[in-house]
Amino acid sequence: MKDDYQELVDEISALLGVPATLENRDFGLIAFGAHDSEDDTAMDPVRTRSILTRKSTPAVRAWFEGFGITRATEPVRIPAAPDAGVFRGRICLPVRHRGTVLGYVWLLDDSDPGPSASRLAAAMEVTSRIGDLLADEVRAGADLARELRAVLTAEPGWQRDMALAALRAALGPSADGSHVVLCVAPWRGEEPRVRAVPGTAALCVLPYGAGPAAGPAAGRLNGSSAGAMTGSVNGSGETDTLALLVRLRSPDALAPVLTAVARLREDAVPGAAAGSSAPRRGLAELPAAWHEAVSAARASVAQPRFGPVARWTSIGPYRLLTALPTEPDPVIRPLLDPVHAELAHTAEVFLDHAGQAGRTASALGVHRQTLYYRLSRIEQLTGLELDDGEDRLLLHMALKATRL
Repeated sequence: MKDDYQELVDEISALLGVPATLENRDFGLIAFGAHDSEDDTAMDPVRTRSILTRKSTPAVRAWFEGFGITRATEPVRIPAAPDAGVFRGRICLPVRHRGTVLGYVWLLDDSDPGPSASRLAAAMEVTSRIGDLLADEVRAGADLARELRAVLTAEPGWQRDMALAALRAALGPSADGSHVVLCVAPWRGEEPRVRAVPGTAALCVLPYGAGPAAGPAAGRLNGSSAGAMTGSVNGSGETDTLALLVRLRSPDALAPVLTAVARLREDAVPGAAAGSSAPRRGLAELPAAWHEAVSAARASVAQPRFGPVARWTSIGPYRLLTALPTEPDPVIRPLLDPVHAELAHTAEVFLDHAGQAGRTASALGVHRQTLYYRLSRIEQLTGLELDDGEDRLLLHMALKATRL
């Protein structure tokens, strides 16, 4: 389908003799026509950024929408505005389908009088064909979103088996290839375009705590971790989660996907977490992969060093910690009192340094005697013996789990 868009954009460029760019209604780049001019003014920062980053800034979007392009049914002329980085005038051809704007074709043109009315009319006929393609893509994306949501929310057993079969049929032969599942939470607003992340086969937005597929981890990520961190929720007072199923050329070709998801986080709630499952072939383990993606996202909340997109294969002990109950273990509740925050930090640093007093004191910047005093207070408050390996393991796990 990408080639279809490119052919239509090239057709408009040839018809009007100026370079054209196609963006969706969210100003995400779909296709662009090359230009062979040696004149540096043939490009401007806005078009260059759109091509290089595949999206425009909110300020640029607001600027152009101020000319009424969301309501227009005919070409809209927009003058140059150097202060806004728009060095060249533009003609915007709104791409509509049954009255709904689905995208825009942008023409770099500030000539006078510019393209003739007949040529612009012919170009608008081409945009109607683009609108048909975009509408088909929207419908297909909605169908795939429904099927993916069904898989991630279905109970184990025949319901999930039927949902997997439906998703496999909808995806066709590509369903048997290598995939990775990603989670972004909290998510706000509508589902993004499938093309928001290269290779995306399907995506959907899940409401807070929806379905058993991710286990209790999904609810914890939305309800008490990332949601509480950002304070941003949907209209019903609950947070949403974005799930993506992305095709991979090979299991180790994950870097471009993670980069794209990191950019996608910019459209999520500020401070949103993102996580990636381990790559898999086929869809049979899709629910397990979703659990991994959610757990990795939760780990990135606890340890920002795992981000901006945490990988399940790289979060170490948090693979187990994310499966623990949400309530803190009773043994550490005394340390969770704000008056004991320094003791809780001391305990975690001590255990992170394998119980080595010298390294711990150095990391904390305190005298060893001060450290020993704090450790004795920790033992008094928790009832644990820090010389006992199992007690130390329990305390370490409990402290790490509270970060989630």
